Amino acid sequence: MTDVSNLGGKTLFITGASRGIGLAIGLRAARDGANVVIAAKTEKTHPKLPGTIHTAAAEIEAAGGKALPLVVDIRFEDQVYGAVEQAVSHFGGIDILVNNASAISLTGTLETPMKRYDLMMGVNTRGTFLCSQACLPHLKRASNPHILMLSPPLDMRAKWFGPHVVYTMAKYGMSMCVLGMAEEFRDAGIGANALWPRTIIATAALQIIPGAEPELGRSPAIVGDAAWHILTRDSRSTTGNFFIDDEVLGDAGVSDLSSYAVASGKPLKPDLFIDDVL
Repeated sequence: MTDVSNLGGKTLFITGASRGIGLAIGLRAARDGANVVIAAKTEKTHPKLPGTIHTAAAEIEAAGGKALPLVVDIRFEDQVYGAVEQAVSHFGGIDILVNNASAISLTGTLETPMKRYDLMMGVNTRGTFLCSQACLPHLKRASNPHILMLSPPLDMRAKWFGPHVVYTMAKYGMSMCVLGMAEEFRDAGIGANALWPRTIIATAALQIIPGAEPELGRSPAIVGDAAWHILTRDSRSTTGNFFIDDEVLGDAGVSDLSSYAVASGKPLKPDLFIDDVL
C-alpha cells in the first residue's frame, strides 16, 4: 500500500481548471503544495463566465501551490500533446490527470444541431480519451498515479437518455473510459476512477443554464475535497470505482456537510444521473 497523506509536490494536470469544479480540485491540491497544470481554453475573460487560466493560476499560487496556465482545447491532439510536454518539462512529470473539461446541452434529438453533438462528443468522450492517452506514458513513471474522470456512474435506464440522449452518451463515454482504463492499466498501478456530485454544484456555468436552480446546490469545494480523498489513496487498490462526493467524505469521517450548501435550510436538488439526495 502506498501511503500518500497529501499531494505536496505532486503534479496534477487538470482540464477545464479555469473555474468551477476543476479549479476547486486544483485549489485543494494547492493547499498541500501541489503543482497544478491549468489546461483550459479561457485565456481572456468570457463575457458571461468569470475566470481565466491566469486568474486560476493566481488563486492556485495564493493557496500555496505552483501553477502552470496553458491554453488548451482538448479537442485538438496537437494542443493536448503539446501541453503535456510543457507540463513535463516544467514540473518534471505528471502524477495525476483530472479529466474535468466538459460540454453540456440538455437538448433532445430534434433540438441538438450536429455542431453541438460534435462539441459534446469531442470534449467529453474524445477529449477524455485523448488527454488520458497523452498523459499515460508519464503516469506510468509516477509513484502513485491516478486518472480521475468527472463523470457519472453508468446507469442504463431510459430515464437518463430520453431528455438529452447526446449529453448522456458523451458523459457515459467518459465513464466507460474508467472501466476500460482501470482494467487495462491495473498491472501498471494506475488508478482510474470517476467522481460525481450527489447534488447540483453551483458553478458559474450552471448559473447560465435556464432552470438550473444553483441555489439548491452545493459549492464546488465539496467535489474538490472528495477528489483530494480519492487522489491520496493508494492507486493500486483504488481503481475502477464510481464515487459520489458525499459518500467519499462520509467514508473519510466527514458527517456534517452543511458548510457546502449554497443556501442553508433549502432542499438540495440531485444532480443528473442521481435519483435523490440522501
